[in-house]
Amino acid sequence: MYHLLFRHVLRRLDPERAHELAFAAIRAAAAVPGLRDVLARVLVAPSGPVLPVLGRRLPGRFGLAAGFDKDARGVRGLTMLGFAFVEVGTITPRAQPGNDRPRLWRVLDVRGVRNRMGFNNHGAQEAADRLRRLRATRWGRDVVIGVNIGKNKVTPDEDAPQDYAACARLLAPFADYLVVNVSSPNTPGLRALQSVDALRPVLRATLDAAAGAVPRSRTVPVLVKIAPDLADDDVDAVADLVAELGLAGVVAVNTTVDHDLGEGGLSGPPVLPRGLEVVRRLRDRLGPGALVVGVGGVTDAEDARAYRRAGADLVQGYTGFVYEGPFWASRINRALAAEEDRA
Repeated sequence: MYHLLFRHVLRRLDPERAHELAFAAIRAAAAVPGLRDVLARVLVAPSGPVLPVLGRRLPGRFGLAAGFDKDARGVRGLTMLGFAFVEVGTITPRAQPGNDRPRLWRVLDVRGVRNRMGFNNHGAQEAADRLRRLRATRWGRDVVIGVNIGKNKVTPDEDAPQDYAACARLLAPFADYLVVNVSSPNTPGLRALQSVDALRPVLRATLDAAAGAVPRSRTVPVLVKIAPDLADDDVDAVADLVAELGLAGVVAVNTTVDHDLGEGGLSGPPVLPRGLEVVRRLRDRLGPGALVVGVGGVTDAEDARAYRRAGADLVQGYTGFVYEGPFWASRINRALAAEEDRA
């Protein structure tokens, strides 16, 4: 049914407009208690793993990557559809409109998406206020939420640590983990922060700000998200920095600029082979104690299993949601859970 809807209706709409309509429908369904409860009972996977790094039990290993819910507006609806956890953002200290439209394109022949969104969001304070209200509810305290943070476009690279610290101070109290996004291709100069010398002060500032924003009895894990376009030696250098600073782990990978389609980053199946290579390399370099989150090119349960075999503790997706529809996350989480039960 969804594939017919996509082929005959959704693919004819502007991609960003289609996203807005779909997201509004998800939030509307989540606002109806009876419908919400029925969908959750049908779609949410059985109880999943306890992850010591997060200190939480998840209802599965497959979650929603950052980019879909930029302002933490639809967490309840997204978990209702079977995502085991939701990573909101990217959130910047101050609100910004992002790049001019058009800035989102479907790449139908490879079932991909190209975007140059530019961290469009309403800012850290608004997101923190929304997450505070969510966490005040019993349901909101149970759901697992990651918060992906970035710097504002107008902030010079040398001042980037202050932007990440500002986000961490506001958002760490409501996050199960934070992700330092230095790998989007759509903010000028941002990817240069992946070099170890530039990345070290950003990560230190984030760690210090997050630690200072929560009680001493609580630790908010901090991860860094890297690009698939990093050379192997640079991936190793980031892994070594993660170990040096005591970060919780790495999210791999973001979108790729290795394409000839125009501006922006490409997501979807073309990213999968490199995503698996980077995850495998990170696991070998970091060992079993770090959290590795595999993301990029997940279309079905077999892709998620491939990330697990490569060493990912958790798996995320986004582009597959566009092409596979509302039951996509539930199918993948149930398949992963069934495999773990057989193991």
